[in-house]
Amino acid sequence: MERCCCGLLTVKEEPVPLKSVEVEVEVRDHVATVVSTLNYENQEDNPLEAVFVFPLPGDAAVCHFSAKIGQTEIVAEVKEKQNAREEYDDALSSGREAFLLQESEESPDIFSLSVGCLPPKESASIRLEYVIELAVQADDGLRFCLPAVLNPRYQPQGSGDEGDDNIRVTSIPSTEIPYTLSFCARVSSPRPVVKIESNCSLDPLQYLNKEQTQATTKLAAGHKFDRDVEVLIYYKDAHQPTAVVEAGEASAKPGTLMGDPAVMLSLYPEFPQSVMSSVASCGEFVCLLDRSGSMDSSLNNSENSQTCIESARDTLLLLFKSIPMGCYFNIYSFGSTYEHIFPKSVEYSQKTMEEALKKVGEMEADLGGTEILQPLEHIFSQPCIQNQPRQLFVFTDGEVFNTKEVIDLVKRNSHLHRCFSFGIGEGASSALINGLAKAGGGHAQFITGTDRMQPKVMQSLRYALQPAVIDVSVSWDLPKNVSVSVLSPPITAVFQGQRSLVYGQLSGQIPEAAEGSVTVKYTLAGQPSQNQFNFSLKPAEDSGLTVHRLAARTRIRSLEMENRESDDREDENIKKKVVELSVQSGVSSVFTAFVAVNKSDGEAIQGPLVRRDVPTPMLMSCGMSGPPPRPLAYSCAMTRCAISIEPELLCMDDASLPVDGLQPYDPSSAPDEGQMIQCASSGGPLPFRIVGMDEELSVPSEPRVDPMLQLVSLQKASGSWDLDPALAAAVGKTTAEVEKQKPAPANQEVWATILSLIWLSGFQMDARDEWELLAMKAVSWLRAQNASHVEECVDAGNALLGCKVQKDALGL
Repeated sequence: MERCCCGLLTVKEEPVPLKSVEVEVEVRDHVATVVSTLNYENQEDNPLEAVFVFPLPGDAAVCHFSAKIGQTEIVAEVKEKQNAREEYDDALSSGREAFLLQESEESPDIFSLSVGCLPPKESASIRLEYVIELAVQADDGLRFCLPAVLNPRYQPQGSGDEGDDNIRVTSIPSTEIPYTLSFCARVSSPRPVVKIESNCSLDPLQYLNKEQTQATTKLAAGHKFDRDVEVLIYYKDAHQPTAVVEAGEASAKPGTLMGDPAVMLSLYPEFPQSVMSSVASCGEFVCLLDRSGSMDSSLNNSENSQTCIESARDTLLLLFKSIPMGCYFNIYSFGSTYEHIFPKSVEYSQKTMEEALKKVGEMEADLGGTEILQPLEHIFSQPCIQNQPRQLFVFTDGEVFNTKEVIDLVKRNSHLHRCFSFGIGEGASSALINGLAKAGGGHAQFITGTDRMQPKVMQSLRYALQPAVIDVSVSWDLPKNVSVSVLSPPITAVFQGQRSLVYGQLSGQIPEAAEGSVTVKYTLAGQPSQNQFNFSLKPAEDSGLTVHRLAARTRIRSLEMENRESDDREDENIKKKVVELSVQSGVSSVFTAFVAVNKSDGEAIQGPLVRRDVPTPMLMSCGMSGPPPRPLAYSCAMTRCAISIEPELLCMDDASLPVDGLQPYDPSSAPDEGQMIQCASSGGPLPFRIVGMDEELSVPSEPRVDPMLQLVSLQKASGSWDLDPALAAAVGKTTAEVEKQKPAPANQEVWATILSLIWLSGFQMDARDEWELLAMKAVSWLRAQNASHVEECVDAGNALLGCKVQKDALGL
């Protein structure tokens, strides 16, 4: 069925050449080297050109590409993109096998692989290698993600529908993926490997030495490549600064990046506790919530799982119960259009909090597409509030074509705010989520599998409540005649417990057993602070060129952003630098491509060349169990009729629906039932069923009641609770029981607040990360009241609820 509205191609009943994918991952501390082998087979009677469009992590440095046809192996070279394309086309026209790997110009995590002139009945094995830094999650786990789902991406209206580089995406249901996946991982670190977890079934962890610093695991048998493979690695004492010095490539010219030694510093600045505890909390908190249609899909494949939008609503409840009094806030939501709760940010109070959360409770995934650029532009156009640093929280499950444009906008406004981003569900673009946080000086989180969104968002709120660190500088103390050229952009965001990476190119004669040191200086809450780290300059053994390639990738990305921000006069000069560094290091860039041509003597391949687009799995239900998604209601702007989108058609990102004349359904006017709808882009009929006005389009599900959220929803903006029947019900008691147990002299509000804190500590300790901040606010309120009879209330509350929570444990 043709997805004509979003420019996606049909899946025809034709053989697909990709037969299997093999992935080997080697993790050294917090850097992963990934080797993927793609095995093709041309089962047709004519030579074939196969095009496989696939995702890679946005921060990956692609550094090797080779192909083996029969017994002949050819290794690709990095060349300027236009030259690479011409060489590939020339090879095809002369009947030779050729391969072309190129990065999308709009999004750094999308690649297209063209396999050209594969002879009839012949097989080809393609080897792709990349290196990547692993991001640190809120629970100190290092996250590796192998993207398996390439969502049909939402293309903003008016931007054209062809995409860049003629990259085309064919999507099919994940149950029909015609290729298999094998995956294994080997992990080594100076510190013991505590555990390895995954959203997919893994074989038991195998330790390779008695110190447990080396381990291996692999996907369990029978895995279907129907979702991202996410692996979380946990080390003992993860927050230790480290340095890796790597010798240069022997064949490379001294003085170049690849010829000189390179260093990678992993820094974990520690803030003075005296400064952290003395800082008053303040800020303007702006939330931007994705309400595109795909947010109505299940958050994970467990039974009775919440939808993404339901989880987001619960998360916003926790978030806005936890921010301190005296702050300002606003909530935006977006799809094809955007909305805001208040015209501008308002002061946080009981009245404004109630108004906002009432509207949040009514939010549905009903705004169509995923156009994030316009609401961001509006947010940045709003004047900042004096002494209230802006903190932007972005929630999205989407992927967009204009990733770089969105990230550039955030980068240009980074002096006005910090950006905390959250990728929700399978297939969220790592380039978009990580790029927003990096450009906005914030922190990125991913919510996948059975993850709960709430603890991750509350971790980011803790970061946001940390004071902004300014005037960050990094100084080096190296032996005489040794110097360093820093390749990383300046550090602009520093958070307690968050890693910062710095790459450098070392030059000069490094003495045997020499040491260096780095000092990170910054100003925190008006006070100058610093952290120093000493390290050995002895090159690591067996590290290959991993650090050099990551350093090259970092410098290439910085130059690419500089190019996008420059005027035309500078463009060619910057582009030349990128191409030179990309070719020298063998790391891909937006201006280069890998090209491999079989130049061995042999007969040219005869016959007409057939093009095949290899499909990628679409994010439908990803082969998951559970009820099918319910239909969504839209109308066509041209015919003004109701359209019910059937569950089996929900393979597209929500996003594609409003393109070319589709908009949310307005029941005020509609044509006769059965009227034909034409697609504005192609003139063809839309694959939607027309329904009558009185036909029910969706059946709302019963709302789930979370006991903790039920209690949290009753907390006032000040941090206190009222003594009323709703509170009694939330703690599982009758009103009479709660009132009878109250110590006679105690204030009702004080009693209710202490009772709530005891219930949270006694029954919700596993979710402490979620309610800890709002409990701190409650304790601050109690202290401000100079509340009497606190000890009596704690004893009475324990007796009523059957708990044994100590007064000190409550912070009282």
